[in-house]
Amino acid sequence: MMKDLKGKTAIVTGGARGIGKTLVTALASEGCHVLVSDIDGEGARRTAKETAGMGVETLAVQGDVSNAPDVEAMIDQCIETFGRIDILVNNAGITRDNLLMRMKEDDWDLVLKVNLKGAFLCTKQVVRSMMRQRSGKIVNIASVVGVMGNAGQANYAASKAGLIGFTKSVAKEVASKNIQVNAVAPGFIQTDMTEKLTSEVKETYMNHIPARMFGNPEDVAAAVIFLASSSSNYITGQVLHVDGGLVM
Repeated sequence: MMKDLKGKTAIVTGGARGIGKTLVTALASEGCHVLVSDIDGEGARRTAKETAGMGVETLAVQGDVSNAPDVEAMIDQCIETFGRIDILVNNAGITRDNLLMRMKEDDWDLVLKVNLKGAFLCTKQVVRSMMRQRSGKIVNIASVVGVMGNAGQANYAASKAGLIGFTKSVAKEVASKNIQVNAVAPGFIQTDMTEKLTSEVKETYMNHIPARMFGNPEDVAAAVIFLASSSSNYITGQVLHVDGGLVM
């Protein structure tokens, strides 16, 4: 692991559970002070408390990433507490799966609002601070579904495809300010959500993965740590697939 993250400050949205919680733990283990943001305030506080014993400062903030005042308050709290923001991980996301013909308009709007607008609001606020300090790392958690599509996930796939386009566009805008913007696209990662799938569905996925194995949240965290470190200083606007070869 890269050891140049010690003393840096990171924000992880959707950090209360799942991949987000693993990202918080990984960044803290590298010496990062971490702001844990989640709409589940109790979960965010629990995650922050668990990582506080790693010798770093953690701060839990309850908020909705798709709500501009919540995002502004989160960024203000981070700067007030830590003095700066070095890393932003846009991880917050939701699913409302259904076939297109059965998908409710509200479910389309909500997924795009959280997954895509949320990243826009957080990035817009953080970039201002990063531009002043002329350094920063932004990592957006996309998905292979945003590249290959998936039946029953038109809203989710659209949000993640949009996030990839957003990543590349912002990367071009801020590259001259020494800010790198990249995305990580996980494939089939074993989480509480995927554990609920039937064995038949899991087998179908497995048959499409050349590595013949599922990933885990730590695999995603390793990619994020790399993109948050100085080892990626000459990498921007890229999408790093963590998927066992599912998408090539």
